[in-house]
Amino acid sequence: MGVGAVSRDNRDNDEKRERRNEFARAYALLPQIAIGIIVCLGVGIFLGVFLDRLLGTSPWLLLVFTLLGVVAAFKSIFEFAKKM
Repeated sequence: MGVGAVSRDNRDNDEKRERRNEFARAYALLPQIAIGIIVCLGVGIFLGVFLDRLLGTSPWLLLVFTLLGVVAAFKSIFEFAKKM
């Protein structure tokens, strides 16, 4: 086996290692995305229920703030994707 073959094997191994590292980084970010979605929806639902009980407008503010939570979650996902 010549020097060129060993060098090519090292490059192949480096490329495989880099692909595995990219996958691991992307996989590690999934919990962060999930937590962001849960927080956005949770805050929207909490505010909607709280204000509905306070103002007696059930279920309208719950619906409005849940929709705002969904919009905030999508916005968060898109901003996160832009960073990557």
